Amino acid sequence: MPELPDVELYLHALRPRIVGHVVRRARLATPFLLRSIDPPLSAVEGCRVLGLRRLGKRVVIDLEEDLFLVFHLMIAGRFRWRPPAASLPGKVGLLAVDFDAGTLLLTEAGSTRRASLHVVAGLTALAGHDPGGLDVLGADVPAFVSALTAERHTLKRALTDPRLFGGIGNAYSDEILHAARLSPFKLTDALNPDEQRRLFDAVRSVLAAWTQTLREEAGDGFPEKVTAFRDGMAVHGRYGKPCPRCGSAVQRVVYASNEANYCPGCQTGGRLLADRALSRLLKDDWPATLEDLERRKRG
Repeated sequence: MPELPDVELYLHALRPRIVGHVVRRARLATPFLLRSIDPPLSAVEGCRVLGLRRLGKRVVIDLEEDLFLVFHLMIAGRFRWRPPAASLPGKVGLLAVDFDAGTLLLTEAGSTRRASLHVVAGLTALAGHDPGGLDVLGADVPAFVSALTAERHTLKRALTDPRLFGGIGNAYSDEILHAARLSPFKLTDALNPDEQRRLFDAVRSVLAAWTQTLREEAGDGFPEKVTAFRDGMAVHGRYGKPCPRCGSAVQRVVYASNEANYCPGCQTGGRLLADRALSRLLKDDWPATLEDLERRKRG
């Protein structure tokens, strides 16, 4: 799922291409994308784009007539920029928004349609699409700690809860917790002030650094490869590979449809976190530490 750095990259690429330009036509390829009825999608045709904004992981296009297009890309939704009047891709194409200078396409890979679009009238209605999570890049330490400790959760769950923090998902939460040297399953109310500050600094530095890196990689082009797995990440998607800080093998815990990637050497004092599926399978044979794991491999 595109997270804050990816969404900011889209906004950065879209601003020079569509702000100030008029929507000539909106072509919907599947009715499952549009999740609103009033106003109709056709209402945006003829309206000029006034700006763009981010609501958590949502991309919002501000239009004349107090209208807004609210996109939630979910896991596989992606934007494409193509020449004017470009055709919609057959299997993955969901929407085409035509401008004089080009066409903004929305695509979604796979057979499950999760991406959504709402056509919204007025700021009050737009506010209803804001999950309410803290804007971490604009927050101070007290506001961050207040959001972090509002509910008792693991750090991984708290960081990825859109009601608590805006724009952080599975990938960047792994990177943030690695940078902060904190276990993904440590509880939010168990952090001391130093750990709270380390987490705050890690959130801001990781998100800001990756936002800048993605912009530099894209340059003036439109981003064509928005992915949760990137070269240069420390732990996310790097199971079994050496931690760039200490060299320990990156481990993971799989749960539901997600996973937490972490470095035992940097984040858990060498202790392996129990993976539910493997724990049930191995029971008493589950290795408790990196040393136990290495001994089992050698055996």
